Amino acid sequence: MNIRKGNPEDMKSVLGLIQELAIFEKEPDAVVITEEDLVRDGFGEKPLFNVFVAEIENEEKKKEIVGIALYYYRYSTWKGKTIHLEDLIVKEKMRGTGLGSALYAEIMKQGKRDNVRRVEWNVLDWNTPAVKFYENSGAKILDTWRVVQMDQAGINSFLEKL
Repeated sequence: MNIRKGNPEDMKSVLGLIQELAIFEKEPDAVVITEEDLVRDGFGEKPLFNVFVAEIENEEKKKEIVGIALYYYRYSTWKGKTIHLEDLIVKEKMRGTGLGSALYAEIMKQGKRDNVRRVEWNVLDWNTPAVKFYENSGAKILDTWRVVQMDQAGINSFLEKL
């Protein structure tokens, strides 16, 4: 297994993993981004995200991306610079191999290199294996905070009322 920074050529595989995650999270039709969006947004003049990819040599002796950790920087008014881990995805066939732990460790190493004061992410409450993994790593899962989102239709509706 090799973990490295992703590049534009990896985005087709990254998109495939994102779609696999959406299926796992019971929202198979939720992904609307394209490979072109990922290339533009991750590798343009002002990149909006960074990504580590985990690759292995498959049966055909070709390199195959089997996991990703996609993250970006945020700013906390209390803590300063932080990393937000948007997604840590491991192909189903590779779960339980240590690949997810290796990607997770790479994010923490990046946080240390960047001297951030916090790495944060979301986890679905029903994803018991992930919850246990994060708790066992020493992460705190905050029960008192709720994730709040406004989708595109909600934004438009809100603005129409102004």
